[in-house]
Amino acid sequence: MPRPQQWGDDDLLEFVTLKAAGQSFCIEITQIREIRRWTPVTALPHAEDAVLGVMNLRGAVIPIIDLAARLGLGECEASPRHVIIVVAIGSKTIGLLVDSVSEILTVEGSQICDAPTMGGGDIPNSILGLISIEEGMSRILAPEILVPRGLTDAA
Repeated sequence: MPRPQQWGDDDLLEFVTLKAAGQSFCIEITQIREIRRWTPVTALPHAEDAVLGVMNLRGAVIPIIDLAARLGLGECEASPRHVIIVVAIGSKTIGLLVDSVSEILTVEGSQICDAPTMGGGDIPNSILGLISIEEGMSRILAPEILVPRGLTDAA
């Protein structure tokens, strides 16, 4: 499979790998602001199913999104063993609830393969590429695509 145009063959990139619904995903490390333990959030009425609520992060109120639910993989039952990955998307910040964070992968751009185009759905272009890992493949997420439409102005 060819590599995505976003990365050059010789680019050295770092990704944080994570699990959501038991599946492997990764996010480019430059987009991650922090990783923190799950703490209960304040629910928002009429929010999309994937939006668990909001939390106060050092004076900034950020939305918390259930990554598995957002990707259509079923809802996560949040517990103290889960973590929140705080991600910067331009001037916005969101939190993604995930099962766990695994490791940091360092790969060359030439090691990233294009993800095949699959069905439509609400978030059709959320996977930027694929990286081979020991357990199979890890999907590179595009966090900006994961923000529900109703939160794009609020996040």
